[in-house]
Amino acid sequence: MTGSEESPSFRLAYVPGVTPAKWVRIWNERLPGIPLTLVQVPAAEAPGVLRAGEADAGFVRLPVDRTYFSAIPLYTETTVVVVPKDHLITAAEEVTLADLADEVLFHPLDDVFDWEAPPGEPAFERPATTPDAIELVAANVGLLVVPQSLARLYHRRDLTYRPVVDAPQSSIALSWPEEATTDLVEDFIGIVRGRTVNSTRGRTTERPEADARAGRSDRGGTRQNGKSAAKSAGKPSAKSSGKPAGRTAGSRTGGRPAKPAKRGKPRRRS
Repeated sequence: MTGSEESPSFRLAYVPGVTPAKWVRIWNERLPGIPLTLVQVPAAEAPGVLRAGEADAGFVRLPVDRTYFSAIPLYTETTVVVVPKDHLITAAEEVTLADLADEVLFHPLDDVFDWEAPPGEPAFERPATTPDAIELVAANVGLLVVPQSLARLYHRRDLTYRPVVDAPQSSIALSWPEEATTDLVEDFIGIVRGRTVNSTRGRTTERPEADARAGRSDRGGTRQNGKSAAKSAGKPSAKSSGKPAGRTAGSRTGGRPAKPAKRGKPRRRS
């Protein structure tokens, strides 16, 4: 549950690099009475936060444990290498891992890639965090391979980055405990999927009410159709008045008699 029935709320976790502002804005427009609280967590801690119920859903980095979590993949990021602005790599528009073979590459403890270590020369130690590694890149000690969103998040004026075309990539997904798929989670899923405010969200709790409304609408329509039919009973329809659409049995029995068929001999006058 996301709170008491009297005061519901929604807690959304997100990892560094994700910008949830546009989804939060739509939430506030559609559900102004239900506050949304943002909870920023390190990528490695996001699954634990969701398991502990400290957030209702979260923007996380894949992979996640699909036996416990539901996940909707959203996008895959470009991988880049962060370098000083005067580095030789800046002469190229993009690079490969082979181009980094002779470079010192940092491997922070919060690295988000699924590899044992980046290629190239190992650094003298592993920085504790990605921001710490960024500081070392600015000191011209080595380079750092990260998702592009992290390069932008920790941007410095003396650093730049270039895409690494054959490096591992990191994907972002909306995830939540499968057994905790609440109505508010469904609301947020609809927002992330781009559903309009009037679109069906698939809530099972809403279907009987929707069916009841449809039934009332159908009964109303039946009454209206009955009145229309009664009103039009004394008035000939467009098909029965005017010229027939074609020579059918109905048209021959209408107001205009059918012309006699021509025969070989003329009819004898009496």
